[in-house]
Amino acid sequence: MANHSLSERIHDGELLRQALTHSSYANEGYRKEVHNERLEFLGDAVLQLVVTEWLFAKNPQWTEGQLSQARAAIVCEATLAEAAESLNVGPLLRLGRGEERSGGRKKPSLLADAMEAIIGASYLSEGFDRAREFVLETMGFALNSVEGREAGRDHKTALNDWLRRHGKEASYQVVASYGPDHAKTFEVEVLVNGEPQGRAIGRSKKEAEQQAARQLLKELTVVSTADGPSPGADQPRL
Repeated sequence: MANHSLSERIHDGELLRQALTHSSYANEGYRKEVHNERLEFLGDAVLQLVVTEWLFAKNPQWTEGQLSQARAAIVCEATLAEAAESLNVGPLLRLGRGEERSGGRKKPSLLADAMEAIIGASYLSEGFDRAREFVLETMGFALNSVEGREAGRDHKTALNDWLRRHGKEASYQVVASYGPDHAKTFEVEVLVNGEPQGRAIGRSKKEAEQQAARQLLKELTVVSTADGPSPGADQPRL
């Protein structure tokens, strides 16, 4: 069931199996399976502590507000889903027929939830120190990103600051929403001077906007760095 990478990190096969079991699979009538929601709850707590500890140690000058803002930018659906994709979690998920048909293996919400459950399984199977190592390894791209750590600012603020330096501004619009009213997922488009530049999905409009800003800022700063500091070189497609 587990890929080589995950089975090396989590030696308790039953816990790993549970972490990869979505409620839609466990709740199908003929199955008696334990789904991953309890592990997800535990993994969220472990993840929050590891990220908080890391930010606290790395940024002694930051205020409580800055630390909270940076943690929120790191511990979010998009980042967790990206980490899950890096571990090839999607193909390993155990999904019910409905979720399978609706493309559940690629849904950011399912991938993020599974990632938290895997962290919870790591903690129970290997202990806190190994779980911390796992989080720091798999979430390192977010912990070390410029946009995630820049003075604890949120992604929309960081993107606006970058764009203002180039005489541009961002705006956001909801282009779609999915799911029932009590569990909606929103798709938001980020526009620069009225021109669409990318989309992202989140459990709220605010989260989707933050992730759209994060993705665009990442693209802009990567291209800017590659092109060098020459005038105009850091304006890749705007």
